Amino acid sequence: MACHEPADFLCRPPPPGGSPDRDGARQEPADDTIEALGTAGANESVVITAQVTETVSRVRFDDGDVVAAGDVLVELTSREESAQLDQARASYAEAERQFERTRELRREGTASQATLDERTAARDAARARLEELQARMRDRLVRAPFAGVLGLRAVSPGTLVQPGDPITTLDDIDTIKLDFSVPERFLSVLAPGLPVRARAAAYPERTFEGRVRAIDTRIDPTTRAVRVRADLPNPDRALRPGMLLTVELEAHPRDRIALPEQAIVPVGEEQYVFVLDGDSRVRRVALETGRRRAGRVEVLDGLDGGETIVVEGGSMLRPGGLVRVVERDEAAVLDAPPPTRAGG
Repeated sequence: MACHEPADFLCRPPPPGGSPDRDGARQEPADDTIEALGTAGANESVVITAQVTETVSRVRFDDGDVVAAGDVLVELTSREESAQLDQARASYAEAERQFERTRELRREGTASQATLDERTAARDAARARLEELQARMRDRLVRAPFAGVLGLRAVSPGTLVQPGDPITTLDDIDTIKLDFSVPERFLSVLAPGLPVRARAAAYPERTFEGRVRAIDTRIDPTTRAVRVRADLPNPDRALRPGMLLTVELEAHPRDRIALPEQAIVPVGEEQYVFVLDGDSRVRRVALETGRRRAGRVEVLDGLDGGETIVVEGGSMLRPGGLVRVVERDEAAVLDAPPPTRAGG
């Protein structure tokens, strides 16, 4: 495309003239993008610890294992408790037998109510003792409380552990919780379900997409920012807890009028664009612009969309100037030097 002004003065592309672009100002999808830095966290996370003072007899996991809820991770020595449990089972069985026999005799009238009450109390005490020992035995089997990925193990067979001693970590990272802060001025556009895009330095070519889960109820009085939490699906477990991610939050999706960035002619603090009218003359239109992205500029006011605009060389035009639309290859011919004659 090229242009010419009165007296057939042809402006050559791109600097000396103007090239009208009939698709230059058009409606296209847009949104307000809020940028932030966020930290990845596990959907569920726990440090697996010992509940009793005992010696590790067996470790049933390796570093980085994927486990299901309830899987046994560590067994602790329990010889004494095993013997006590066997004795408690036998005592409870005997107490139950004595209770049933006395209850039958009571029905026949050959046993007193006091005797039945004694047998009932003895049975209940034996059952309580059995349940206590069963609970203590369960404490000697360290299990995974939920499905996830184990971290590095901190114990070996023969290790003496005490209550609270760490054994390993467990993280559910099939979904990542992404926490980031947003300035309070954006609070009105934040809502659960807003789309989120995130990138990590470890995977520069990948974009992780998710949605806002929740917005904190409080504003930090120091930073004047609100914490936002988003969920990022992580089926291949590429993201790890603690990773730093750059976050883009899409708010206010809408259609916008946008045009090529090079079409804008700055004059002082104002911004203008030249629009081609039906009589092949151009007029200068003042613009109010918004966000810039990928070489396109959002127009907030000044254009309706669909106008033919001068994309290149607008700074050489004057309001009311004539332009003529020609093809690029024609402009290239006009811009070529004249041929030289042989021997000339």
